[in-house]
Amino acid sequence: MPSRTLLTGASLADAVLLSHTEGGRAWPVLVWAPGPGVRMVSSAVLGGGIGPRAWVLNAQVPPGYGRLDPVAHLRELAAGAGLEGPGVGLMTAAPVSDLRHAEDGGVRAVVTAGIGVRGWAAAPGAGGVAVPRPGTINIIVSLPVPLTDAALVNAVATATEAKVQALVELGADASGTPTDAVCVAAPTAPDNGTGTGTGTGPEPFAGPRSLWGARLARAVHAATRAACADALAVRRS
Repeated sequence: MPSRTLLTGASLADAVLLSHTEGGRAWPVLVWAPGPGVRMVSSAVLGGGIGPRAWVLNAQVPPGYGRLDPVAHLRELAAGAGLEGPGVGLMTAAPVSDLRHAEDGGVRAVVTAGIGVRGWAAAPGAGGVAVPRPGTINIIVSLPVPLTDAALVNAVATATEAKVQALVELGADASGTPTDAVCVAAPTAPDNGTGTGTGTGPEPFAGPRSLWGARLARAVHAATRAACADALAVRRS
């Protein structure tokens, strides 16, 4: 179980590193708990989809991780950290303590990366259905403004484009790894006094040329490039 601590902080910069034990040794866990009033979109195995989420957990597990119940395992880790309510849980065999941060105009990104197994998305050959394995490039992003559902989906696409740009610039000859995951968080729309939560309304766009999408792209690109450059350097050494 992770070490328990008081986890509060609306900013992704307040994310903390805890630890859990697996296979007889300690492994880091990145935890961010902004609390209520946040919506997230994610491809994570736990808490994926779109909806209110109170926390994000990115757990490092051993290479060759063999558990067949990653969702249950992530829930155990969340409970051990004192996290309550719905949240997002990601896994990776990459070094979580080597995470990289970037910020652009209020948008923050945190990336952990291991790219030992990588390739192009449109590679030939049949895919398959398998138990989800620990992801290798995990991207967590926070924005200070609310987004519509469409803009949240758009933000995932923008983050993915920025990741691919970083990999291409580094000469990684890949668009990613087979198990990459992403999570984008944004506040719920402010209340306009009627209890409907509409306020001035959420941002409708998050593409790379929109105001907030451009900031998101730059933050993700910078954090991904830094994290993947380190991973490539280790692999080449």
